[in-house]
Amino acid sequence: AYRELKATLAEHQASAGTMVILDVATGEILAMANAPSYNPNLRGSGDAGARRNRAVTDVFEPGSVIKAFTVAAGIESGKFGPDTLIDTSPGWMPVANHVVRDVHNYGVVDLTRLLTKSSNIASVRIALALDNDHLYDIFNRFGFGHATGCGFPGESAGVLPAARGWGTLEKATLSYGYGLSVTPLQMAVAYAALANGGRLRPPTFVAGQQAQDAAVLDPQIAANVLRMLETVIQPGGTGTRAAVPNYSVAGKTGT
Repeated sequence: AYRELKATLAEHQASAGTMVILDVATGEILAMANAPSYNPNLRGSGDAGARRNRAVTDVFEPGSVIKAFTVAAGIESGKFGPDTLIDTSPGWMPVANHVVRDVHNYGVVDLTRLLTKSSNIASVRIALALDNDHLYDIFNRFGFGHATGCGFPGESAGVLPAARGWGTLEKATLSYGYGLSVTPLQMAVAYAALANGGRLRPPTFVAGQQAQDAAVLDPQIAANVLRMLETVIQPGGTGTRAAVPNYSVAGKTGT
């Protein structure tokens, strides 16, 4: 994991990066790597920031990676189904004196194509049709806004604003991943829950030590969203470089 992460940073000329690999079924953290790193035998030298475990201490706005959970909320509400059609024309829409845009005009999309092409407009239309409390509840159930309980010192809980403080614009931007902050570990745990049939299992650094999981989403909805996320990696999706020959891969790109 460290070797691949370091090579990717060099390829994209990034200043820092982190990687988390979880076992979906057990919650075990199989790998957690940060770059740049440091030599623990030379603690007095180098950048102090390189000694942080960014996967649990640093937060970021997830961007479009959050859309899978917006879609899950829409389906759970009963107001949307996998085949519900949403008009995103002409590729932009006004929201509270601001303009939300897609990269292209995707026209009429269903929820699968929303994720395949990562439509901001379709995500916003789902969010604006939901109660604030319901969208907040989905995000909260998947672990955003509180620590994972992994036990690592200095773990951040991230930031999920209370639903009562959301205006129309805040709700719209939350639907495509801005206005909340998460750690890389939180995001990995949330996606593992989708892959685990909607059951969230707290992560652990200890092999064989499984914490009790909890149902956070109906298994059928989780399965539907997972199938949608497979199209992101397939031809026409935004994440085709993540495809692995002879394996089914589901994922989501984010900015």
